[in-house]
Amino acid sequence: MPNRGESDSRKLLGRLRDTLAAPGDGQARLDSIAHHIADSMGTQVCSIYLFRDPQTLELCATEGLRPESVHKTRLRLGEGLVGRVARTGRPLNTANAPAEPGFRFMPETGEEVFPSFLGVPIQRVGEKLGVVVVQSRAAREFTEDEIYGLEVVAMVLAEMAELGAFVGNDAQPSTHRFPAMIRGLAGQEGAAEGQVWLHEPRVVVTNPVGDDPDKERARLTEAMAMLRRSLDEMLSTNAMPKGEGAEVLETYRMFAQSRSWLRRMMDDIERGLSAEAAVEKEQLQTRARLEASPDPYLRDRLHDLDDLAHRLLRILTGQGRDTGAEMPPNPVLVARNIGPAELLDYGRRLRGVVLEEGSVGSHAAIVARALSIPLVIHATRITAEALNGDTILVDGDTGIVHLRPEESVAAAFRDKIAMQAAAQSRYADLRTLPATALCGCRVELHMNAGLMGDLPSLEGSGAEGVGLFRTELQFLTRTRVPRRDELAAMYRRVLDNAHGKPVVFRTLDIGSDKVLPYMKPQDEPNPAMGWRAIRVGLDKRGVLQMQLQALIRAAAGRELQVMFPFIAEESEFTQARAMLMHQLEREGAMGHALPSGIKVGAMLETPSLAFASPAFFRACDFVSIGGNDLKQFFFAADRENERVRRRYDTLSTPFVALLAQIVDRCTQAGVPLSFCGEDAGRPAEAATFAALGLRRLSMRPASVGPVKALIRRIDLCALRGLIDAARDEGACNLRPVVTEYLARASA
Repeated sequence: MPNRGESDSRKLLGRLRDTLAAPGDGQARLDSIAHHIADSMGTQVCSIYLFRDPQTLELCATEGLRPESVHKTRLRLGEGLVGRVARTGRPLNTANAPAEPGFRFMPETGEEVFPSFLGVPIQRVGEKLGVVVVQSRAAREFTEDEIYGLEVVAMVLAEMAELGAFVGNDAQPSTHRFPAMIRGLAGQEGAAEGQVWLHEPRVVVTNPVGDDPDKERARLTEAMAMLRRSLDEMLSTNAMPKGEGAEVLETYRMFAQSRSWLRRMMDDIERGLSAEAAVEKEQLQTRARLEASPDPYLRDRLHDLDDLAHRLLRILTGQGRDTGAEMPPNPVLVARNIGPAELLDYGRRLRGVVLEEGSVGSHAAIVARALSIPLVIHATRITAEALNGDTILVDGDTGIVHLRPEESVAAAFRDKIAMQAAAQSRYADLRTLPATALCGCRVELHMNAGLMGDLPSLEGSGAEGVGLFRTELQFLTRTRVPRRDELAAMYRRVLDNAHGKPVVFRTLDIGSDKVLPYMKPQDEPNPAMGWRAIRVGLDKRGVLQMQLQALIRAAAGRELQVMFPFIAEESEFTQARAMLMHQLEREGAMGHALPSGIKVGAMLETPSLAFASPAFFRACDFVSIGGNDLKQFFFAADRENERVRRRYDTLSTPFVALLAQIVDRCTQAGVPLSFCGEDAGRPAEAATFAALGLRRLSMRPASVGPVKALIRRIDLCALRGLIDAARDEGACNLRPVVTEYLARASA
């Protein structure tokens, strides 16, 4: 039987439900709710603060404080006791509010005569909505039952806010209706217009208050049974992932079998919540405990908890991916984050991708680049702001996203897309022409690839070959190590679709930001400089040997070009090359057809390799500069760290001097040299590299046309003279010299 406190809580929630159902504007609802809470809890004051923007709280309703302070009193996040509750996401209970650290006296409210203070956050998972406060004249701390009761009320307020119950008459800004601009970070260049398609549609709890506790308990019990059955099926299926993947599913099952979790949700239902609201409330509470834990393992379980709670909510509400909603014809994927396999499932149907999390080196970014899809990362609150079907503009060049844009903004954006399309059309006329500069120097332009779907771009872009085929994508998008025959068949199709043009296969480049789903994370303090790429291949030879065998079998009668990544010293290349030659002998002895010729190269991504002996360069059939890694190690600036990665310029004089030295070393050894990376497709950088003597550049397919057009109208010898003169004069950065020359050449 419920005690008196539970009965009072149920009565209050019933009043809130009636308030939600009654006609009226948002302000009237908020005023009524503040009155009901104060009356039910026996306090003289109840105040409701809501966020006007991510940093500003506004007093939107009050019972007991001065009415004229409503919509006038505002606090910054973290300011005063209310701001403190909002910032920490935890309740604050005190018998002497003015003595609390950070207390802010607000004379316009008249709150100084109410020393007792209890503030509880109004929030949903991942979204802060506001704070509800009760105060009384009697100097006392509120009981645990009172705190719990107000938390239940705050949960219902959060769901009511999500349903738009407080919109109108200045109570709360209208969400999901007006234009919104979100500044993120550029993950992949390009611009796209489309409609929002949420990867995991937000579950909206439309019935936060339960009328019949017995019915709600039965619904929760049935949903928990369905959840447990689905997890058991996943754990028993033959396709279940091994190792790390199985551990994750076991963790899910452990959470799902937790009696204390179920008991707390049943208690929430007894106090008046619906089954859905009880699940979300306990998700918030458990999340807060895990976030505060000093144990990193427990904090890492946050994702498991969220995923399990979302599964349970989708069962209870019938909402989620399988609701029958149809993807729009021009979808832009919006998600908190997404794995490479899931992104590949969507494939080239997507116009763009916008993520709340992610990084420039994440799996999703790698796949987005392979698919040539504009990508914006770190787009704060995009999953809360966006609804399926919303018009969205994605600017992958600047990292800006426009939701529900005004027509003037949309028109300007469409003009930008049209100009880019017109430029690409002009570049198509150059497709069969060589990139020969005015001085007669010829530069080979190749494209980067990583998927079979990239190969049609080889013909259309005018690229002369594939300067980098990233073989790790076939490993990243699977739950197990691919078999040798699977890899051989795929590599064979790549060569077939290249139609005789050269393809450089880079062997498996994993580690750092590319961790295989079935590979145990190493938890290294600095993974970019840790156990990765060729270091993994030489230590764990089985996978590298299997990949080399697959490449040899795929080439069968055609030339094979293999490049080893992240070579830091000569001995690593020597060992890797010897392994390839051994596999070549083995395949021949087994009677398999061999490549007609073989070229073995190294990717120069560490400054140390620029100082290798002449014998190393002579041993290479070709060398390719990996610009992204080389730059981060040269400047000691982690390219995953947004604070520093843009701080250093590729055209700074010291970095250009390093590139010039590498060009000289390769020229003396007679070994072909290329530059591979995003910078190769940028006009100023491409022109500089070509002027330094780099005669092969590899870039994304869309950049081939613009770079070719640029090289054909400039004099590389003249540009080299300007670069050398600027270096002799002590210029710290060569970008001004290069851009000024290119501007004159384009005039």
